[in-house]
Amino acid sequence: MSSTRPSILAVDDEPEVLNAVLRDLRSKYGRDYRILGAANGEEAIATVEELSKRGEALALVVADQRMPKITGLDVLRSTLEYTPITRKVLLTAYADTEVAINAINEIGLDRYIMKPWDPPDEKLYPALDEVLRSWQLAYRPTISGLRVVSQPWSRQAHELKAFLAMNQVPYRSLLLGDQEADTLFDTSGAELTDLPLVALEDGEILFNPTNAELASRIGLTTRATSPAYDVAIVGGGPAGLAAAVYGASEGLRTVLIESSAPGGQAGQSSLIENYLGFPSGISGAELARRAADQARRFGAEILVPAQVTKVERKDPFRVLHLADGSEITTKALVIATGVSYRRLEAEGLDDFIGAGVYYGTSRIEAETHRGRPMHVVGGGNSAGQAALFLTRFTDDVNIVIRSPNLAATMSQYLIDNIEANPAIHLLPRSRIVAAHGDDHLESVVLEDLETGDTREVESGALFIFIGQRAHTDWLGDLVEKDEKGFVLSGNDLGPIEGWNLGRDPLPLETSVPGVFVAGDVRHGSIRRVAGATGEGATAIRFVHTHLESL
Repeated sequence: MSSTRPSILAVDDEPEVLNAVLRDLRSKYGRDYRILGAANGEEAIATVEELSKRGEALALVVADQRMPKITGLDVLRSTLEYTPITRKVLLTAYADTEVAINAINEIGLDRYIMKPWDPPDEKLYPALDEVLRSWQLAYRPTISGLRVVSQPWSRQAHELKAFLAMNQVPYRSLLLGDQEADTLFDTSGAELTDLPLVALEDGEILFNPTNAELASRIGLTTRATSPAYDVAIVGGGPAGLAAAVYGASEGLRTVLIESSAPGGQAGQSSLIENYLGFPSGISGAELARRAADQARRFGAEILVPAQVTKVERKDPFRVLHLADGSEITTKALVIATGVSYRRLEAEGLDDFIGAGVYYGTSRIEAETHRGRPMHVVGGGNSAGQAALFLTRFTDDVNIVIRSPNLAATMSQYLIDNIEANPAIHLLPRSRIVAAHGDDHLESVVLEDLETGDTREVESGALFIFIGQRAHTDWLGDLVEKDEKGFVLSGNDLGPIEGWNLGRDPLPLETSVPGVFVAGDVRHGSIRRVAGATGEGATAIRFVHTHLESL
């Protein structure tokens, strides 16, 4: 029988255990999900296959590991074929812990839960809430709300869709040639030069809007509610979000200003596996969502998209000038603007940005090029995470690096996962020198750095993760920076001209009193998510010290 609600499937061959699982699931989730049960592995796999054929959403499978013939792990593995985004939870005894941990890498197990799980409010529901929220972010139901209409391979449309996705706003992408897209285009009275169109839920149609125009229509906060704050944070990556959480929770009037979406570069990571407390890993988008929600709950304002163009020093205050013409005055400033990937220089490459060439990656780009060969340029952790993520969409992922191997630049756990994945191929001592195609990328030219030989290979998409450029142009000469543009602070500062306080600069404090720096944009940063969040929180401690000295 068809159902409009997504399903949760519980599997256990012991009737009393299955009944207990179903009881607890219905009690908590029965209103929003259809709760299904299966008495053995064969029945469970048949149910998964049937739901897939009907096109019905399967949000979660909770399977007991110790079943005869077909184990819980076998059942969960079957979802990869039929419903890849279904979340997978294994019920285990203590003796099965090693099996469960291995399954995290083998099948992408989301959680394992020890039996018994009483009380469920403590041992079951928090875990399932987390994985269901993750599924909701990945699930793309048929919706009648916000729609983006464009021509194929439109760079402007890609930027709009990326903005919506990064801010976790649901939408549908429609291409001219489809009946619904053509109808919207014809009735709007638009010309081709007006594309892309964005049709809002209330029927209003926007013609080729900027991100800021779109944000103002969909309820994002783009302007501050107050002219003055205790602390302003520029940059919404892990460092900035941590500073916002700690600043607001400790009673400071806090505003965070982010130019694109909370999460920054880390927000584009498909899976962060070495962040403390998440043994199954957590996506950058989910981590960013949780942190932003937490900051807002404590009272922080988050402005998105908003851009600081200039900072003016008017002791003891700092005045931030924003691109929309508004100003914010603050007693303390935290610089957390992070870094961006350096542009790759190759013939023809810039012609395909947004149409096969991408800096960073997300599900949008991966889905667009499903089944095609894909190339990843870079040997760092972000490149490794992207390569593993892309294997969900193609069986031909190629990592292009100049060095002979990944050992010097990538964490060992990622190297091990890459070596174990037959869909990933390493192309060492190589570089991309050209890109070819008509309206989108179709092939790249690889050069062997040892022989100088070149060869052209098919490529549906190219994802670039090379170098790091500090986002500090907006600061001008306000603070001291190193030769690469990273901000100096604390003990890295030499003699300072214009320092007017009767104390030395605090750790994380720049050459300007009350201006602090945290995360990847800081000179000497370790450039890890955990390090950035730690620095963001620590910066607030020193903000308090500074404010007490005023």
